Amino acid sequence: MSDQSYQPTLAQLRAFVAVARTRHFSAAAARLGISQPTLSQALSALESGLGVQLVERSTRKVLITEAGTALLDQAAAIVASAEDLVLSASGLTGELRGSLRLGLIPTVAPYRLPALLAELRARVPELAVTVVEDQTARLVDALRAGRIDAAVIALPALRSGLVEAPLYDEDFVLVVPAGHPLAGRADLTPDDLTDLPLLLLDEGHCLRDQALDLCRRATEAPAALGDTRAASLSTIVQCVAGGLGVTLLPEPAVAVELRGTDLATARFAAPVPGRSIGLVHRASSARSDGFARLAEIARAAAAIGNTMATA
Repeated sequence: MSDQSYQPTLAQLRAFVAVARTRHFSAAAARLGISQPTLSQALSALESGLGVQLVERSTRKVLITEAGTALLDQAAAIVASAEDLVLSASGLTGELRGSLRLGLIPTVAPYRLPALLAELRARVPELAVTVVEDQTARLVDALRAGRIDAAVIALPALRSGLVEAPLYDEDFVLVVPAGHPLAGRADLTPDDLTDLPLLLLDEGHCLRDQALDLCRRATEAPAALGDTRAASLSTIVQCVAGGLGVTLLPEPAVAVELRGTDLATARFAAPVPGRSIGLVHRASSARSDGFARLAEIARAAAAIGNTMATA
């Protein structure tokens, strides 16, 4: 049983979070800049104080127990809040510096990340960036738990406790095989999707939901959904090239994904359907001014990327 008067230290919580994330004691100790015995002692003290085993130790691997899994998000959030407090006390809230754990959804990362990282290197060379690519729901959970600092996702986030900063809008483009009756058109409406074998990303990808929303705008029956589903836009595009159907891409993905193919595109008449991409972070974060600058840099990077894509 746990001692009700016990108060874990930040060092103990940091040790647990580091071990849980790396699944390796040596790597966790190196990440924290401490010796492995010091790390082990901190973790053991935490387990003793809480009265539960958090980690299973063996010579070959490290496993997180059921109790450890249940407590990990809380521990990570406390560590993240402490880091935010230090930043605030140090007067760094107006600066983008130190480290940044940035999440991006898979339908944004491959197309926007190169320009964004280049802009960050140019404008904030001292910033140490870690990138996490994942689906929206998992990024939002990681953000709220303190495992990442900010995320680039499709808005709205529809979660309390988060601040949203719009970055840019993306139009949707229909990708079809060469010679398709819709190829080259620029006056599509949602009704044109009716009965097309529309290929979508797998469950959990926000682009899938956005495509389905567009289909629902049709006045007739919704588009016929192909049974083929994939985890990446690259796979979906290859399926279109193989004659399995058609798909919708956000505009920034078109030049990248259609390179080297003979696929054609068709565009929608105004109002062009699309989505808004934004930066989200915790409302409680002390780095709000830094995230405002990050949003500014992300907008500039998107503009550069758009220029390069049309050059």
